Amino acid sequence: MTQVRLSRREFLGATTLTALLAGCKTVPLTNRRKPNIVFMLIDDMGYADIGCFGSTFHETPNIDQLAAAGMRFTQAYAACPVCSPTRASIMTGKYPARLRLTDFLKGNRSPEESPLLPALYADELALDEVTAAEVLRQAGYATGHVGKWHLGNKGFWPEDQGFDFNYGGCQSGMPMSHFCPDWEGNPPIKGAYNGEYLADRLTDEACHFIEANQSKPFFLNFCHYSVHVPIQAKADKVAKYEAKMAAHSPLPGQQNNPQYAAMVESVDDSVGKVMETLKRCGIENDTVFFFFSDNGGLSVKEGDFAFTPATTNAPLRDGKGYLHEGGIREPMIVSWPGTIASGTPCDEPVSSIDFLPTMAAVAGARPAEAGAIHVDGLDLSPLFLDPQSHLSREALYWHYPHFSNQGGRPGGAVRMGDWKLIENYEFGDLELYNLKDDIGETRNLAQIQPKRAGRMLEKLRSWRKQVDANMPRPNPEYVPQK
Repeated sequence: MTQVRLSRREFLGATTLTALLAGCKTVPLTNRRKPNIVFMLIDDMGYADIGCFGSTFHETPNIDQLAAAGMRFTQAYAACPVCSPTRASIMTGKYPARLRLTDFLKGNRSPEESPLLPALYADELALDEVTAAEVLRQAGYATGHVGKWHLGNKGFWPEDQGFDFNYGGCQSGMPMSHFCPDWEGNPPIKGAYNGEYLADRLTDEACHFIEANQSKPFFLNFCHYSVHVPIQAKADKVAKYEAKMAAHSPLPGQQNNPQYAAMVESVDDSVGKVMETLKRCGIENDTVFFFFSDNGGLSVKEGDFAFTPATTNAPLRDGKGYLHEGGIREPMIVSWPGTIASGTPCDEPVSSIDFLPTMAAVAGARPAEAGAIHVDGLDLSPLFLDPQSHLSREALYWHYPHFSNQGGRPGGAVRMGDWKLIENYEFGDLELYNLKDDIGETRNLAQIQPKRAGRMLEKLRSWRKQVDANMPRPNPEYVPQK
């Protein structure tokens, strides 16, 4: 993996970012206008929450159509099993460990009977980090953010990180309510009328941004607060799924939450309205549409919120807050009419760190190699042309030195080919899985293949040293159990 050093002050150079990422054959830019970029990020949506990724309970016709018209990535990962670090990785192309932004802002869960205290970590995405918005704005793009931000307090909001326009982005990680007027103040936007649904309000504003900027290239970073708790949905949609449950009772372990299913459908409605707006403006074929989630679906009960657990990530193990596949593997779709062949699957492992270099590539952005800021991600655009090709990357890494609200424990992980190793930081035990044969991570092979586990552990620890990862601290009050 090649690292790129970028200077915040020397953005416009003579060499494209993608040319600096060794060995990548990128999508050729034509003489037509630079493509618009719509990046839609869903909060807490699980890998299996969408029809085209396996759900038989949730109804997502618009997202399924987006996949049918583009590329569906079957092995796409969030860089962290919780939200803020993944969002930071999307904005910077860097691993959360390199940013020292490794937990949601600002998580404070203390361990229970653990030898470790959680690692210290950053309070915000630092202003001297180069963001996707800054890369694209320097390339001539109008930049707009709509929805959840969750990367720092005031002074570190989207307008401070390269966005010309910000609607709803603040320090908050969840709304007080998904209905107006109960959400007002968190997020800091006004509803159009009492009873308005937050996903609809954000969608209307996102579509207004598209309409206002249709004559020039734009980057829309549209980050829903849905489907995060509180689990609240429109009454008519809830009734629809309650009737569906009555007619076809889900089996144990299957998705069965009418409130959550209704929230997923509202997100799907949002995708449909954005797609319709692009088509009505005549720019559908000039737009690259990314669809992604920030971490796995909430599959355990969290606090006192009603109707949780929200979903199941089966066949994946666990969910949000865990380093098993259910916590980090995400539904990812990229559509680019005329460039990406319709209905194309891609099985190459990719990560949220890859979005910044990919967006820079499709925009023809020209940052210079200078300064001391690393880009860990790779340009995915070669996969758009040939989904059977492979990226020049030996491994993907995760580092979560915290205790998640959902029960996850401090640990790290590395994926190399079909193999994945998890190191549990508290007691040093290892988990080794062959994901090709065991997607549910049911058979720990660490004791059966100790040499492989040892090699991967050495690789993981070397990477942590390279990025100067923040590690958990000893718990002085810990008393070992006899």
